[in-house]
Amino acid sequence: MDDKRASGNKNKAPRATRLLELDAWLDSSLYEAGFKSAEIWESITIFFRRFRVYGFRRAVVEVFSEGFTMLAAGVVLLLALAQPAFYATSTNWRAQDDYAVTFLDRYGQEIGQRGIIQRDSVPVDEMPDHLIKSVLATEDRRFFEHFGIDFIGLTRAMAENVRANGVVQGGSTLTQQLAKNLFLTNERTLDRKVKEAFLALWLEANLSKKEILQYYLDRAYLGGGTFGIAAAADFYFDKEVKDLTLAESAMISGLFKAPARYAPHINLPAARSRANEVLTNLVQAGFFTEGQVLHARRRPASAVDRGQHDSPDYFLDWAFEQVKELVPSGATHSIVARTTIDPDIQKAVEESLEFHLRQHGKDYNVSEGAVVVMETSGAVRAIVGGRDYGQSQFNRATRAQRQTGSSFKPFVYAAAMEAGFSPSSRISDVPVTWNGWTPQNYTRSYAGQVDLTTALAKSYNTVPVRLARDHLGVKPIQDLVKSMGVESELNGHKTMVLGTSGMTVMDQATAYTVFANGGLAGTRHGIQTLRTHSGEVIYDHRQDAPEPEQVLSDKAVSDMNSILVQVPEWGTGRRAALPGIRSAGKTGTTQSYRDGWYVGYTGNYVGAVWLGNDDYRPTNRMTGGSLPAMVWQRFMAYAHRNIDLKPIPGIENPMVEAEEMTVASVEEGQSLLDTLGPQRAMPPATTRQLRSLADAFRRAGSVQEASETKPLSAL
Repeated sequence: MDDKRASGNKNKAPRATRLLELDAWLDSSLYEAGFKSAEIWESITIFFRRFRVYGFRRAVVEVFSEGFTMLAAGVVLLLALAQPAFYATSTNWRAQDDYAVTFLDRYGQEIGQRGIIQRDSVPVDEMPDHLIKSVLATEDRRFFEHFGIDFIGLTRAMAENVRANGVVQGGSTLTQQLAKNLFLTNERTLDRKVKEAFLALWLEANLSKKEILQYYLDRAYLGGGTFGIAAAADFYFDKEVKDLTLAESAMISGLFKAPARYAPHINLPAARSRANEVLTNLVQAGFFTEGQVLHARRRPASAVDRGQHDSPDYFLDWAFEQVKELVPSGATHSIVARTTIDPDIQKAVEESLEFHLRQHGKDYNVSEGAVVVMETSGAVRAIVGGRDYGQSQFNRATRAQRQTGSSFKPFVYAAAMEAGFSPSSRISDVPVTWNGWTPQNYTRSYAGQVDLTTALAKSYNTVPVRLARDHLGVKPIQDLVKSMGVESELNGHKTMVLGTSGMTVMDQATAYTVFANGGLAGTRHGIQTLRTHSGEVIYDHRQDAPEPEQVLSDKAVSDMNSILVQVPEWGTGRRAALPGIRSAGKTGTTQSYRDGWYVGYTGNYVGAVWLGNDDYRPTNRMTGGSLPAMVWQRFMAYAHRNIDLKPIPGIENPMVEAEEMTVASVEEGQSLLDTLGPQRAMPPATTRQLRSLADAFRRAGSVQEASETKPLSAL
C-alpha cells in the first residue's frame, strides 16, 4: 500500500513541475511581448514626432484632417443616396425604339409621331461643324475637357447668376443633361441632382465623348413633337442635317434650353433672338470670329410654315408606351395608331389648367398641375402632364405619384357598401385612436353621430378611420382599390385610408371610372386600332381587349353615386358644380397643403385634377375644393356642350333644375366657349346617321369585293 502511494506521488511531481514551467513560460513570454510592444510603440512615437507641427502649421493640418474626414463621410452619404439611380443602368438603355408610329385622333386626323428609325440618326462626323460648335458653345463649352461634372463651369455660372441677381446660366454639363434625359425625371429635388451627378460620371466612364454627344443630339426634345437634331431639321427647315446653314444651326441649337418658348413655328422673333445669342456664344467661346457669324446675323433663318401645329405630347408619350405593349410579336414596327384623344377636350383641359394657374397660381403658391379625362367607357380623351412640355417632358399625369388625401375616401366607403353598410348607416364622428395614431377633422370639431352620406360629403376624417379599424380592415380596402384598376403601389398602412399612399392622376381617373361605369373595371384604353401603312389591322380594341370585370355590385355603385353627387351640391366640392348637369366627385387635400385634388364624373366623362409643386413645397392653403375644383368645372362645362347627357348609374336625372345652377358655373362655361369656340363634334343624331351610312357602304363594299374574288367556276 505504501509502495502504491509513493508511486503515485512520483507521477504527480513531474506533472506539477511541468505546469509550473508552463506558467513561468507564459508569464515571461507575456512580459517580453509587452516590453517589446512598448519598445516598438516608443520607436513609432519617436518616428512620428519628427512630423509633429506646432502653432499655425498645426491649425492648418487639423483643418485639412477634419475636412478629409467630412469629405469621406460625404462621399459615403452621396453614394448611398445615388445607389438607386444605378439600377436604371441595368436596362437596355442604349437601344433606341425601332417603332415608327403615326398617331391619329379619334376623328382620324394626324396629331403626331413617335419612335425613331436607326437610319434617321445622323453620325456626329457627318453633321456640319458649325452645328456641333453651336451646340457646345451654348450648352457645354468645356465638354471635351471635363469628366462629367464641370466645377470650373459651375463656378462661372454661379458668378454670372450672382452678378445678374437671377438664373442666367446653368451649371449642368451636357453629360448631366443626357443622364437626366436617359434615366431621370425633371423633378427639382436634391435627390435627383445627386443621382444626375453620379450617372454623369458613370456615362463618362462607359462611353466616349463622341458617343455621349451622339446620344445627346439624338434624344433631346427640340419642340414641335420632335426628338433629335435630324427630326428638328426636317420639321423646322425641311432639310437634312448636313444641309443646315449656320443661321439654321444656331436656331436649332437655341432650342435645347426651352424648346417650347423658342420654337420658330410658334414664336419666330423669340427663336431669332435666341439664335443671335447662340452666335454670340460661338464668338465668346473662340469657335468663330465676329466676321464669320455676321452673315448669319444679317440673314436669320425662317422656319417652314407648319400651320397651327400643336401636338398633344404628353398624351403621345403615354400612347407610344401603350402601342409597344399592344403590338403583336412579329408584327411590323411601322404603324398607324388611331387613338381615343379628343382634340377639343384636350385643348379645353390645357386652357383651363393654364388659365387658373395664371390667374391664381401666385396667390395659392402653386406652379404645376396634371389632368386626365376619360369617357365613362374608359376611352382616354385628354392627358395634360404639366404646364409646359418644352420645359419638362416628365408626365405628372401618368408617372408622378402624389398623396391623394380625402379623394381616397370613396374607396373606403365603397368597401363599406360591399360589406353591408348603406348611405344612411350611422357612425360616430368623435375622436378616434388607432395604435397611437389620432387623426383629426379638418375643422378640429366633431359632429357626433352622423350618416355616411354626411360624413363623406363633409369629408370627416374620423369616420373612414373608424370604418377601417372596427369593421373592414386595411387589406380588403387595398385589394378593392387594386381591382378597380389602380397600378400605383399602395403602402397598406393604416393611414392609407386618409390618402397617405401615392397614386398617379391616371390611376385616380381609372378608379373613379368604376363608379361612373356601373362597377366595371379594366376599361381604360388610349388606342382604338393599330394598322400597317398598307391598311392591315393588327390590333382592334373592340375585338382584342380583355373583357371588363365587375368589381362593385350594382347596389354598391348606386349607393356610392347617391353620396358623391352631393359633394358638388352641398359638400366640399361646390365650386365644381356644372351648369345644368348633375355631377359627382370628391375633393382631396394632403398634409401641409402640398397636393390638391378634385376627381369627378358625370354620366359621360370622368376627370381627375391634381395641383401642387414639383419640389413638394406646401401651397398657400389650397384645398381640393378650391383651385382643382375650378379647373375641373371649367373644362367639364365645355366638354358637355352639344352631347347627349347620360345619367350617372343609380341617378335617374342627369340634369339639374335651372334654379339650382350657380351664376359662377354658367359664366365659367361660357368664357371657355368664347375662348375655344364650339366643339367640332356634330350633333349626336347626325353622328349616328352618318355612322349607319358608313356601315352600309362598308357592307356593300365587302359584298362587291367578295364577288370580284370568286373563282371562274363559280360565275
